[in-house]
Amino acid sequence: KYTIQLGENELVLKELDLLNEDANVYKSIGPVLVKQDLAEANANVRKRTEYISAELKRLDGSLQDLEEKEHSKREAILKVQQRIQSHQARKAKA
Repeated sequence: KYTIQLGENELVLKELDLLNEDANVYKSIGPVLVKQDLAEANANVRKRTEYISAELKRLDGSLQDLEEKEHSKREAILKVQQRIQSHQARKAKA
């Protein structure tokens, strides 16, 4: 979702960069289009892009952290399984 939004906002920035300074820019607010200053529109889209990029980095960090925890838990489970198998093997010999 964030990746799609980032792509859309980057396209908007490219389009805004193509406009002349005196071009009319409108912002959709509900069912209404409101005239907006080009510099303000540019700043808003850049802030939104920065926010989305920061969220993507945060989510990537969270995902990496969860993957590390998963790996740690898998190793712990394997060790417990090995101890159980070892214990069962000793019990079977006796």
